[in-house]
Amino acid sequence: MRLTTRVQEGLQEAVRRPDRGDISTTTVIIWVAAVTGALLIAGTIAVVISKYNGQLNGL
Repeated sequence: MRLTTRVQEGLQEAVRRPDRGDISTTTVIIWVAAVTGALLIAGTIAVVISKYNGQLNGL
């Protein structure tokens, strides 16, 4: 019974205040772009290092 009451109270609160602080679409787009950029940079660095690895060993 307690669980049912709690669920009903939660649903009433959701109806009363529809903005519950959910993550906005803009935030998701920014995070995806940031992670994609970081992966591209890391990948580029890895390619450059592997390409010039033989030359770097002599330093």
